[in-house]
Amino acid sequence: MKAMILAAGFGTRLFPLTIDRTKPAIPFLGKPLVGYVAEYVAKFGFTEVVVNLHHQPESVKKALGNGEAFGVEIHYTEETPKILGTAGALDNARQYLENETFLIVNGKIITDIDIAAALETHKKSGALATMILKPNTNREKFTIVETEDGLVKTFGDFPELFSADQLSTLDSGLAAPLMFTGIHILEPRVFEYIPRGVYSDIVPTFYRPAIAEGEKIAAHVTDGNWFEISTIPRYLDISLAMLDGQSDKLVKGANCRIADGATVKDSVIWDNVTIADGAELSRTIIADGVQIGEGERFENVAVVRAEMLSHCEEIPPKALKGFVQGENYVVPLNQW
Repeated sequence: MKAMILAAGFGTRLFPLTIDRTKPAIPFLGKPLVGYVAEYVAKFGFTEVVVNLHHQPESVKKALGNGEAFGVEIHYTEETPKILGTAGALDNARQYLENETFLIVNGKIITDIDIAAALETHKKSGALATMILKPNTNREKFTIVETEDGLVKTFGDFPELFSADQLSTLDSGLAAPLMFTGIHILEPRVFEYIPRGVYSDIVPTFYRPAIAEGEKIAAHVTDGNWFEISTIPRYLDISLAMLDGQSDKLVKGANCRIADGATVKDSVIWDNVTIADGAELSRTIIADGVQIGEGERFENVAVVRAEMLSHCEEIPPKALKGFVQGENYVVPLNQW
């Protein structure tokens, strides 16, 4: 069986960290995020992997190479001139996928969900597809997936938002809504629903029509760990959560120089960063090549070199707002 990792997105909500790379190519605890996904599928025996590309394609190729470092063999598919969507991506890769059951995984997640258990559910159900679902206990902004007797029946709206205090007082017997993890198992017959050579997304193009026509779509519900890295605050929070137990919770990339008199904690430092004496950093992301001057203080921000802005035509509308300070571009993370 083959797996496909979706890695073509723009990563606009992670801007400016994605100025020179796409979202799956950003570093995460010492390796590219998409490298974790490749290792994850390899652990379950998926050693032949298709990776789709569109935005900053070379950044993904640089991150993964031929896949050998992550235990897989990679086939790249490029979407040009326009991105093709989550169903169009499958059409563009159908030559690799159309002959047997295959796995799809989003390239921006960190998870330990048991794919072998999901495959067992899929085989036993005889379904055309199996969606791996997870209770959305925090009622985050993910589409509700409604199920009945082990099958997906419909897709709802986003769950009602609650504050942390409200969540703590909810009836413990009230079931959390289910959300899609971006991991699913599909039979080749899915291609009967996917048009050729056009932009299309998987839920409206395949899942909704298939359910309406009476196709069996299995639901595999898991309580495995799952994190989606879609925004800069989530990137920082998830990185720090994975470092739980370390005193300073610090990730440091290659060729970094941190002065003895600097204080750095709860931070993610990329490659070739210099932090001068007396600097104080807390809950920061410091991108490649940034220099933090003597006595500078930053908290709850992401920092990239200001000259990096010349590599993009405009700041994406969904991006957090930032400002230039000296030679750096600083993005506060508490913009709510």
